[in-house]
Amino acid sequence: MLEQLFGSRTRTKLLRLFLMHSERSFFIRELTRLIDTQINSVRRELQNLLESGVIREAEGVAPNADSDAARLKRVDKQPKKYFQADADFILYDELKALFSKSPRLLQNILEQELENLGTIDCAVLTGFFVDRDDTPIDLLIVGSVLRSRLAKLIHRFEKDIEREINYTTMTTEEFLYRKSIIDRFLFSILEGKKIVVVDRLS
Repeated sequence: MLEQLFGSRTRTKLLRLFLMHSERSFFIRELTRLIDTQINSVRRELQNLLESGVIREAEGVAPNADSDAARLKRVDKQPKKYFQADADFILYDELKALFSKSPRLLQNILEQELENLGTIDCAVLTGFFVDRDDTPIDLLIVGSVLRSRLAKLIHRFEKDIEREINYTTMTTEEFLYRKSIIDRFLFSILEGKKIVVVDRLS
């Protein structure tokens, strides 16, 4: 959903990084590493964000600062351009509030992405996504999924929200059996607060 609002995944990642770390400034190659995106895409979206006023060019770490970044800057032959969120941007507070709530908005993106993982009969967000601390998982997926693609998807979302996502997969047969015997683990998820992303079993 955030990508639909802001135009691209790269722009969304940059906005989240700048707004969630608004006290920091970043240089281009640092940004490409942090959001795992090609440098040309980062440059293009930085220009868009600069023109819109969301970010500004900023001072890097002071040369006399006691940090690795400062030492790197001293030995770099070419000065780096640094960028930072502009707290004077007219919608700064609103954007920051939106991104602070973005884990809940991820459900729309997840729904689209899950369709590419195989045959999903049920997908439930719980735990972190609904502010529950009484369940050991954040995501339950029922069906036949490509585990390697799922792992990559989860890893990408973990980087976006900067936390681990605990998830469990079950075949449809296992899910129905555990539901029939009133499995304690399964019912702790189904009976608690949750967001149902996909449901083809009802």
